[in-house]
Amino acid sequence: MMILDSSSTQLNKKAEQILKGALPEFLEHGYAATRMDQVAKTAGVSKQTLYSYFDDKEGLFTALIQYVACQKFRLVWSKPLIGEPRQVLTQLARLIMTQINDPDYLCFVRLIIAESGKHPELSQLFLQNVAQPAISIFKGYLKEHPELRIKDPEVLAHIFVGTLIHNILTQNMLSGNTIIPMEPERLINNLVELIINN
Repeated sequence: MMILDSSSTQLNKKAEQILKGALPEFLEHGYAATRMDQVAKTAGVSKQTLYSYFDDKEGLFTALIQYVACQKFRLVWSKPLIGEPRQVLTQLARLIMTQINDPDYLCFVRLIIAESGKHPELSQLFLQNVAQPAISIFKGYLKEHPELRIKDPEVLAHIFVGTLIHNILTQNMLSGNTIIPMEPERLINNLVELIINN
């Protein structure tokens, strides 16, 4: 289950309380059908208090995207990548697969994707808070290890992160686990092997 906690952002307690109330409402009803009055009720605040922190539903959803994205980023990338490449890459891949493969989180990602046509700035915000810094950190690690003989660390960072995310989305959001099943550990081992022995 996806857990929101105060350490993932600098929000005050009341704003955090509102976001915690908003999350299940958006997950259950989707963006269009979520009502601000119901968010206030679930969060245990008055509508006046809700609107004093968030001007409208779009502003609330935008804040929620940033909040959830920062939380997930912190869980996966908060510790520096230090150590022998095979071990670091394997541990990182397992951590990504474990933390991202969360039913509530995947529902939230699905919701962002559904709204990206009308509100591309929402998906851009999500990528700016998750994918962009993740790729930057991983690219930096690859540059620090010339023994890997990586010609383009940025491309390889995209391949590494993208392969894992693709597996999670296809296996769990698109029912690929019954059509094109792939065990996470098998994927991780072969992905790491490709990078180490490129």
